[in-house]
Amino acid sequence: MNKTLFLNPPSFDGFDGGAGSRYQARREITSFWYPTWLAQPAALVPNSRLLDCPPHNVGLAECLALAKDYDHVIIHTSTPSLRNDCKVAEAIKAQKPSTCIGFVGAHAAVLPEETLNASPAIDWVGRKEFDYTCKEVAEGRPLADVAGLSFRKNGRIIHNPERDLIENMDALPWVVDVYKRDLQIEKYFIGYLDHPYLSVYTGRGCPAQCIFCLWPQTIGGHRYRTRSPENVAAEMAHAKKLFPQVKEFFFDDDTFTVNQPRAREIAKRLKPLGITWSASSRANLSYETLKALKDGGLRLLMVGYESGSQDILDRIKKGITLEQARQFTRHCRELGITIHGTFILGLPGETRETIEQTIRYAQELDVFSIQVSLAAPYPGTELYEMARQNGWLAGGRSSASAGLDLVERDGFQQSALEYPGLSKEEIFEAVERFYHRYYLRPRPILRIVKTMLQDKDVCVRRLREGFEFFKSMAQRRSDLRAART
Repeated sequence: MNKTLFLNPPSFDGFDGGAGSRYQARREITSFWYPTWLAQPAALVPNSRLLDCPPHNVGLAECLALAKDYDHVIIHTSTPSLRNDCKVAEAIKAQKPSTCIGFVGAHAAVLPEETLNASPAIDWVGRKEFDYTCKEVAEGRPLADVAGLSFRKNGRIIHNPERDLIENMDALPWVVDVYKRDLQIEKYFIGYLDHPYLSVYTGRGCPAQCIFCLWPQTIGGHRYRTRSPENVAAEMAHAKKLFPQVKEFFFDDDTFTVNQPRAREIAKRLKPLGITWSASSRANLSYETLKALKDGGLRLLMVGYESGSQDILDRIKKGITLEQARQFTRHCRELGITIHGTFILGLPGETRETIEQTIRYAQELDVFSIQVSLAAPYPGTELYEMARQNGWLAGGRSSASAGLDLVERDGFQQSALEYPGLSKEEIFEAVERFYHRYYLRPRPILRIVKTMLQDKDVCVRRLREGFEFFKSMAQRRSDLRAART
């Protein structure tokens, strides 16, 4: 077994590009998701180590010193971070040329040849679901014999046969033991989750057809493959013992509630544990399911509302109506379930009028907290192909390399799409306007102040987040001015 390092490299200050982030970017406040996509193969490889540099403030010099002790380094890359990750790989190779370096992640999965060509330091890339690919390479199996892998041989790039998706998800080892061994969980923050939090996946894939969503279209697929409720509950019981300080557990599946009977069964099994938990959800759950989840310890649902325009929702194949979402939100409010709502500006069909509709729709829903993102056309998604074919990519780009410009040099998202009558600058500028018009209202202000008065630690955290938010908005304005010059 080769001594293997699973690496999320140093990057932009505060950049959340790890193996678990759906939008690889620096957020408005400090946010770090767990590197679950790296933790899972790390759990399969004995004596490996997971090094997640950004949240642990590990710089390049320290990263290189640690990497020197390993024969094999597997780097999780993303479309925005590829250039930086290649530089890290080249530095690792320069100090120890015998190091075998592999790249994994959504970008490598859909653009294996382009990823290999990005740097001579990359020996191989893992395509699609890469857990067992990493395990077999770490075991020393010849690269030519590993399914789901692309590599160089005599100056040519070889694409091995595809690897079947994992069907028995219960066969995968738990990731929480890797978290305990290699991560400081207090370093991980998500603004709407209680701190410290801990996140895991209970399944992979999503049957929804949303054209922008990254993981189902690149790695996980559109069939929801799940762990059994017994397995999920057992890991949570184990995690509770490992991390008594955790205040909230988060199920970070693309859509945890897609199978409502299963979600209710998991909630039933979690209830005796007495833990607080939250999850991702679509805005279409029945009242019965919502009540069962709440009874089982659910605190919050992260819900993708996306837009206040039904036309845009239809164009992106959301499969949800505005009225369904309104009813769902009313039911959550009645049951005392908190909602963190996510919205996206710049989706196909966006106009000045639909941006205004979405802002007003969000104000009407009036959920506890929101996140406003810019539409990100990641290679491998239907959104990217639509943008490429229709000439929506900002600057007129038409190749896969256009996706590399999803973030500014400081790591913040930039608007990568533009439409006739709606410039990328207008879309970018609308994000700050959206936040201001949502949060600078009496009810959101009172909600936030109430949480601050109830808990000193929350008060300190909200003050820090407020400072970071306004600082990030100022930086965004600076980025916008630079883009216009």
